[in-house]
Amino acid sequence: MIFSRRKSIARGLVLSLAAFALSLRLAGFPHIDDLHGSRWQFVALVLGLGGLADTVRCLNRRWNLYHAGILLLIYADLMILAMIVFLVAYP
Repeated sequence: MIFSRRKSIARGLVLSLAAFALSLRLAGFPHIDDLHGSRWQFVALVLGLGGLADTVRCLNRRWNLYHAGILLLIYADLMILAMIVFLVAYP
């Protein structure tokens, strides 16, 4: 199971980065001329959403530097998800 009862920033970050690496690999990344979309990239999209959800769970209600760092990680996860969606939609 992806989620556990405990919050983890590292697990969310690793899930998001692994989803991005998987999506790049499924799109045929090392050979830039052979980029293509794949149906299996939806698995990477689900993993990326799981990483985003795990990162969001770590937010606190009070504003402090920890909260700011989590917000930066959430924005990074959103950028990863945008790249995965682009690679899914790429012909």
